[in-house]
Amino acid sequence: MPEFGSQLILLAAGGSLGTVLRYLTYQFADKYLNQHLPWGTLLVNLIGSFIIGLVWGIMEKSALAPAWRFFLIIGVLGSFTTFSAFVYDSFYLFNQGQFKMLLINLLLNNGLGLLLCGLGFYGIKLFT
Repeated sequence: MPEFGSQLILLAAGGSLGTVLRYLTYQFADKYLNQHLPWGTLLVNLIGSFIIGLVWGIMEKSALAPAWRFFLIIGVLGSFTTFSAFVYDSFYLFNQGQFKMLLINLLLNNGLGLLLCGLGFYGIKLFT
């Protein structure tokens, strides 16, 4: 496990890269894809989901240094898309056979996420 200072540097470097990649993905989507669907968000969520599965699979099959986890999963993918973290947690529950907790996780993240987004959106209109 990298020491705390090294972890922060890896997170910052990965986060910077993920942010730039997210921006470039959005620029590509805005320029080349139909504007009626939020393609940028969909692309980063799907790409992030695939890459997190790929990295996870590599980590389980090889002795990938823990530093790569900080850089790739938490840093790059964490800033590229938080959806990848949601998918990681959900797949972990699925992989562990914790189907009840998986369903709860899916419902809470999606249902409460939409509810809270709506409360924030409409709530601000009430107070401004």
